[in-house]
Amino acid sequence: MQHYISEHIHPGIITIQALLRKIDRLQLPLASRRDVESILVRQVSRELDRALPWQYGHGHRTAEISVLIGQAIGLTTGELHDLKLAALLHDIGLLMLPHELTIGANQLDPESYVTVQNHPRLGASLLEPFFFLREATVLIAHHHERWDGSGYPYGIRGRFIPLGSRILSIADAFDAIQVPDVHGSDTRNKIALRILRVASGTQFDPTLVPVLCRLLGQSGASSRAEKQSAGRLSLRE
Repeated sequence: MQHYISEHIHPGIITIQALLRKIDRLQLPLASRRDVESILVRQVSRELDRALPWQYGHGHRTAEISVLIGQAIGLTTGELHDLKLAALLHDIGLLMLPHELTIGANQLDPESYVTVQNHPRLGASLLEPFFFLREATVLIAHHHERWDGSGYPYGIRGRFIPLGSRILSIADAFDAIQVPDVHGSDTRNKIALRILRVASGTQFDPTLVPVLCRLLGQSGASSRAEKQSAGRLSLRE
């Protein structure tokens, strides 16, 4: 499997690796380094958009939602920074899959689906050599794990999944949900939030879904206790 994948690496990977090496070599004070890293990684995410045009802007939108949730539950500046970098780059592993699996097709045969499930692991492996992405790499590796343990690639569950990955999973899904024949972002967002609530406690962290619902004005059945417990979370769990 790994040999098959390595023969089909997208040419955009070379460009992205070169950009990441330049960022990794920056010698700047911490305060300014984070700002510069954010700006430059956004440029890298635009390379991803060019390579995966069917999901143009997905990384940027996922980052915005992730940071929104992270701020609401009180993550530190450093944690928010790592979460933002992870969100911008979370799908980079798709570029290491065969081309026919990266063109946005909805229907995959079982073997192809298993191959696609490798993309979080492949993305983490690609980013691991870059020191400034060491925390973001962990979040990317686990962003398709599920709260009930049925996710991939490692099948870990609950609070064993890094908190940043749990946030990223929700933000990724919220932006990716497609609602046919619905016009207008408000209606689409309401339906997407309902879908997230249905999957809360199975696919998604049940303390985090209500946070996004509250932020977007759709509290649904979320309780005060759930909101309070979400507010006590941190990336160090």
